[in-house]
Amino acid sequence: MNFFSVDSPIYRFLTRFWDMVKLNFLWLICSLPIVTMGAATVAAYSVTLKMVDENEGYIAKAFFKAFKENLKQGSILGIISIIAVYAVWLDFQLFNVLDNNPVIFLILGILAIFVFTLSLIYAFPLMARYHNSIPKTMKNSYDISVRYFLRTIFLALLIVFELAICMWNSITIFVGILIGPACIFLTVSGFAIRFFREIEKEPGAVINEPDSGSDKTKK
Repeated sequence: MNFFSVDSPIYRFLTRFWDMVKLNFLWLICSLPIVTMGAATVAAYSVTLKMVDENEGYIAKAFFKAFKENLKQGSILGIISIIAVYAVWLDFQLFNVLDNNPVIFLILGILAIFVFTLSLIYAFPLMARYHNSIPKTMKNSYDISVRYFLRTIFLALLIVFELAICMWNSITIFVGILIGPACIFLTVSGFAIRFFREIEKEPGAVINEPDSGSDKTKK
C-alpha cells in the first residue's frame, strides 16, 4: 500500500490538516480589524459546513465569497458577540472586586453565559447557511439549542475541552494558534448540520432555493 497515494489515510489526513491551516489563517487575517471578526467567522462556518460533507472545494475562494456576502450582517453579529463576552467578563469582575462578593453578580453572570451561549452557539453557522435577519438568526439559535439541549451541552463541553487542550503547554498553544479556531468551527458544524437537516425535513419547513450565485437558503 502506498501511504502517500491520494486514497491513503495519511494523504487524506495531511490534506485535511493543510485545509484547516489555510482556513485558520484566513480567519485570523480577516479577523484582525476586530469589527470584521463576525464576518470572518460566518465565512469560516460556510467552509466547515461543507467540510463535514467533504464538499468544500477551494478553501480561499469559498471563504472570501462568503466573507463578502456576510460582511455587514456577520460583522454586526460579531460585535454583538464581543459585547456579550465583555458584559459577562465585567459582571465577574464586579463580583470579584466589590465588598462581600455580591452573589447577585455571580447569578447574573451564570445566567448571562447560559442565555448568550444558547443564542450564539448556532448563530454563525445559521447565518452561513440561511438568509435571515440577525434577531431571527439568534432566536433560531436559541430555539435549536433548547430543542437539542443535551447535545448542545455536550457540544459546549467539547469546545471547552478543545480549548483546554490548546492551552495545555507551549506545543499545544502553537498547534492551537495554527488550527484551533478552525477545529472548533468544524466541531460545531458537525453538530449543527445534523440539526439543520432534521429541521429542514419537517412538514411545513419553508426552505427556498438559494439565490443565484449564493450558497444560502432562506428559512
